[in-house]
Amino acid sequence: MIDLARSLDRELSILRGTRRIHAVGRVKRFDGQIVHASAFPAAVGNECRIECGDGKWAEAEVIGFLDEYTVLVLTGGPASLVAGARVETVRRVDVVPVGPALLGRVFDGAGKPLDEKPEPLLREHWPLKGERVNPLRRRPVREPLDTGVRAINALLTMGRGQRVGIIAGSGVGKSSLLSAMARFTEADVVILGLIGERGREVAGMVEELSASPSFAKTIVVAVPADQSPPVLRIRGVHRATAYAEYFRAQGKNVLLMIDSLTRVAHAQRELGLALGEQPTTKGYPPSVVSLIGQLLERSGLDGETQGSVSAIYTVLADGDDTTTDPIVDSARAILDGHIVLSRRQAEQGIYPAIDLSASISRTMVDCVSSGHVVRARKFRRLLSLYEQNRDLMMLGGYQPGQDPELDLAFQINPSLVNFISQATDERSGFIESEARLQALIP
Repeated sequence: MIDLARSLDRELSILRGTRRIHAVGRVKRFDGQIVHASAFPAAVGNECRIECGDGKWAEAEVIGFLDEYTVLVLTGGPASLVAGARVETVRRVDVVPVGPALLGRVFDGAGKPLDEKPEPLLREHWPLKGERVNPLRRRPVREPLDTGVRAINALLTMGRGQRVGIIAGSGVGKSSLLSAMARFTEADVVILGLIGERGREVAGMVEELSASPSFAKTIVVAVPADQSPPVLRIRGVHRATAYAEYFRAQGKNVLLMIDSLTRVAHAQRELGLALGEQPTTKGYPPSVVSLIGQLLERSGLDGETQGSVSAIYTVLADGDDTTTDPIVDSARAILDGHIVLSRRQAEQGIYPAIDLSASISRTMVDCVSSGHVVRARKFRRLLSLYEQNRDLMMLGGYQPGQDPELDLAFQINPSLVNFISQATDERSGFIESEARLQALIP
């Protein structure tokens, strides 16, 4: 009976990832945050500690193996390591504690509270990198998701369980749009992963969200760029996604927002190059594309619990290049739609600066009525006609009366621009957005 109890305790400790593993190596090389240690029995994902020259211990994680070395990356910041220093395995970090006590809290990539509140009491666990899901178990996207943003609700309707990318260069309003959707979207749980962003932006976003009544159903995982090694950025996005999967398994409708997928790709590139991977497209090794696919496929609808994870990922387009950037291209190929933000519209003071001609929602036709789809397409066509012929009209190269549709586009363009413009503190529900569209485009 005692042996059975000990066996159960041992299995439970393995499940929780807290069992101590007795394996020891020695530091052979140290380059920045990457540590090469003598080979010892440790698996990828093992958390380790390394003895420092000042008598302290540095935290590290095993990321792979290269020749005769076990390769680790420091996770606790700079450390005064010396050659031959002792390396000890501590525990696996492939599961995360989960539970309702996560709501309304802010954590780092390792799951430690950043809001200076006590550790939450969490009695359940979930795999950090999720569980494989039979694709036949996934339900199709059929129900519209109310994001509270008029241009998205009416013209780029998202479905519950859809995965969408927000693609833009820097400084065109990605964070503002993300914040508005986090506060206004109808969801049981909102999970925001701030991965690799500036510390100032993280503090500002958390302060803005905490002032909203919706913060009680929100979880923030923040891994700022100024203090986080690449392995913690990757662990942070996995942790945020694991939280979303857990609540979906409880039958909840979850909104998962990751800002940004590009920073995650940069972190994986650092680790891949450290492990000797050959860079292929624009310096990115193959593991980057593989990681993006694995992450994006974890969201969606659950056919058994009826829960859902609707996901929004921001993608930073270097130099506003949305056509040849490999991360943009890889994400767009997997996502169920993308929202492109226009620098030209931002400079004109149109917010959110959504470029409707370059954006698409692949599930919209399955979530709204055929009349709604027709009106949305006509709206987009009229706006595009105006943009394409604006200069011609200004130069006097077109006389009104030659093309009725073009005349209509110029006549109602101020109303079209007013429709897509929305203040960051203004909420426009799905029914209201659809009604305004119908009034504008009968």
